[in-house]
Amino acid sequence: MVQIRAGGQGPYMLEGRVAVVTGGSGGIGAATAKRLAAAGASVVVGYNNGRDRAEALLKELGGKGHLALRIPMEDSSAIVAAADAVRDKFGRADVLINSAGVTRAVAHADLDGMDDATFDRILITNVRGPFSTIRSFAKLLRAGGDSIVVNLSSISGTTGLGSSIAYCASKAALDTMSLSLARVLGPEVRVLTVSPAAVATDFVPGRGREGVEKQAATTPLKIVAEADDVALAIIAGITHLRLTTGSTIVVDSGRHL
Repeated sequence: MVQIRAGGQGPYMLEGRVAVVTGGSGGIGAATAKRLAAAGASVVVGYNNGRDRAEALLKELGGKGHLALRIPMEDSSAIVAAADAVRDKFGRADVLINSAGVTRAVAHADLDGMDDATFDRILITNVRGPFSTIRSFAKLLRAGGDSIVVNLSSISGTTGLGSSIAYCASKAALDTMSLSLARVLGPEVRVLTVSPAAVATDFVPGRGREGVEKQAATTPLKIVAEADDVALAIIAGITHLRLTTGSTIVVDSGRHL
């Protein structure tokens, strides 16, 4: 028999919960880790090559019980090992933020400039990596009975505009994958995507803040998105959108209009 839960659950409190953030050593991931820790969660700061940055971030986080852990998107066996490490240390995982990602600026018209190796790396990191992470943490997330996955996407997945065709394709794939996962992981786990436009980080090599400001100037709100603006949207999805799953939160100052 399926048990129907009553509504009116109120905000999702983070005290005593464990949150795992891939790509947590910088940019949006680091901003999100700070917000999660401030709300009372124990945070696992996932990194690939940024161990020093991850460990430095731990010292900035409020609360206690935080951990820096290597979670490389290209290595599924290492992701499984990371999930085992979280289980051994905490015995639970309640929140999973997939913010790890990669891109390379290649003009869309330059088809020859997008070589196979770069295309594969973008798809593996941005699509297979998050899937492997969710697959590895699924048992822990389901065991809590009230967990959430937030996948960091981009409006590039719907507009087809962005740093490269491969990047746009990867985010479209992540969006669709999130729909599928929301169906199969419920009712124990909600799945959301958060889709920003250009954010003032160093994520896109060579873009710089001037490029972000130029894009922001074309939007109705004319506000430059900072990493913390996206982190706040992620936190809102976790704590207050309690009956939302399979949906996308757009953070773009209205650029899609």
